[in-house]
Amino acid sequence: MTLPPLPESAIMIGADAPDWRGAVKLAAEALAASGAATPAYAREMVRMIEEHGPYVVIAPGLALAHARPGPEVLSDGIAVVTLREPVRFGHPHNDPVRVVLGLASAPETHLGAVAALANVFNDSTAIDDLAAATTPAEVQAIMGAV
Repeated sequence: MTLPPLPESAIMIGADAPDWRGAVKLAAEALAASGAATPAYAREMVRMIEEHGPYVVIAPGLALAHARPGPEVLSDGIAVVTLREPVRFGHPHNDPVRVVLGLASAPETHLGAVAALANVFNDSTAIDDLAAATTPAEVQAIMGAV
């Protein structure tokens, strides 16, 4: 399985977020900008974390924000948001978060997309490399999207 598309419109570098909700909303905005989701997807992503806790913080400094596939998902897509200042999601071990990935996917492609993302982060330097990236092309290269 390969990663969903990662166009430049789905990448935000050095963004500012006041808290985890703001960071998740930025990832949703990037997904919407790329055409993968509607703006309403942000509400679903935040609701999932409010209901289930900070399970989206999957590694030190990394969150994978997503929600169940629904009418807000228009196509498979991924977004990458790097934060100028890390935010806390409330995870006991992996806070604070510097990189927020947004994922929009259909039910039949969701697990494959998550598996493809896991492969990217088998590289122990990937999170630091993403946090330090200064151009969309660098982010795409780290994510293997070019």
